[in-house]
Amino acid sequence: MDGLREEADRIQAELAAAGQEWLEWTIARERVGTVLSAPGGCTADAVAAERPGGAGTEAVVQASMPVAAKAKSQVPVWRKGLAVTALSADYQRILAALADRVRLGQGPPTCQEMASAFGMERVPAKVEALRSKAKRLVARGWPAEPAPGRFTLARSVSGQGGGS
Repeated sequence: MDGLREEADRIQAELAAAGQEWLEWTIARERVGTVLSAPGGCTADAVAAERPGGAGTEAVVQASMPVAAKAKSQVPVWRKGLAVTALSADYQRILAALADRVRLGQGPPTCQEMASAFGMERVPAKVEALRSKAKRLVARGWPAEPAPGRFTLARSVSGQGGGS
């Protein structure tokens, strides 16, 4: 029994260490998301203000390049207050098309319908590229996929700018 207790203690210690590392990664991911999703300008001051004592500003200044993030089409996880401008033009265009469909009272479009609306050829390569982008947006909480292959704005996103 003593051997099993020692093994259990060792596993508990490893679990605690892994939990702490997971927490650190989660915090780092949130901070990187904040930097990458900031509309224009350097966000080093905002991120440094989140840190106790404002430590680590130099690393944040080097990492804060929102223009580069848009060029690589990185999609931040949606959260309240995050502007659509944090997304690249392609993703903004998808969300605008979905918002138009909601505004006009039309049902969720398919990727083929969106491709046609964008003036794209309805060839498999183009439609699949559009579908990949739409799925990436869904995975990060921007639109929803109420039925397979059909997309609409998520409730939290559609309520973001539609207030009176």
